[in-house]
Amino acid sequence: MTKLNQIIAVEKGVKSKSLQDINAAHAKVQKPALLAGISRTYQPKDEEGEQLPPESTRVQVQAEGVLREVSASLTRLFDVTATKDWANCLARADVTVDGRTVVADVPVSYLLFLEKQLAELHGFVKKLPTLDAAESWSLDPSTDWWKTDAVRTIRTKKVPRNHVKAEATEKHPAQVEVYYEDVPIGYWTTVKFSGALPARRVNELLERVEKIQQAVKFAREEANGTEVTDQRVGDAVFGYLFG
Repeated sequence: MTKLNQIIAVEKGVKSKSLQDINAAHAKVQKPALLAGISRTYQPKDEEGEQLPPESTRVQVQAEGVLREVSASLTRLFDVTATKDWANCLARADVTVDGRTVVADVPVSYLLFLEKQLAELHGFVKKLPTLDAAESWSLDPSTDWWKTDAVRTIRTKKVPRNHVKAEATEKHPAQVEVYYEDVPIGYWTTVKFSGALPARRVNELLERVEKIQQAVKFAREEANGTEVTDQRVGDAVFGYLFG
């Protein structure tokens, strides 16, 4: 018995060949010279007249023949696609992670949807903001934010001071240098808050996404192993169209 994954494997090649065939057929029937033929003979007016050989051109393309070629090529495409689509209605599998069935009896078309969405979700989770590892964080139940311990720091103010480099004498004034001293005037108590996530949480989420991604791929492969019944749609369609 043919399996769905085998039909999927040949579908692309059949589509490509059908497209080439239809383009080639279209090119043939668009060239009037290939469809035209002629046969003519010459007879002089009297026996003494010039004798000329007969002329003929064969018809190189017959439209009905082109229709038969197109029908044969597209019949294969129609049958392969129908076989795949009929089988997709029946192909199903469970998405199972660590022995637990997350989603049961999933159609293969939905498994393909899940694969795409989970790939985008993985990219989203990977870029989630994480807490600064240089700080120590705890969850504040009153706000549901993460916060650091309170840190007390001194606030200072620069106050000018005089430094006498040389005392005054009868002949010279005192030499005084002005400098600034940091004098404590108060205290800051700082608590940092954050709505980001602990790196551990982000890693856990990534692991879960990756596990279900693998499970969906496995389920798709299992569903694509479903045995198929070959469909014969092309003969019916082209029997009506070109018959």
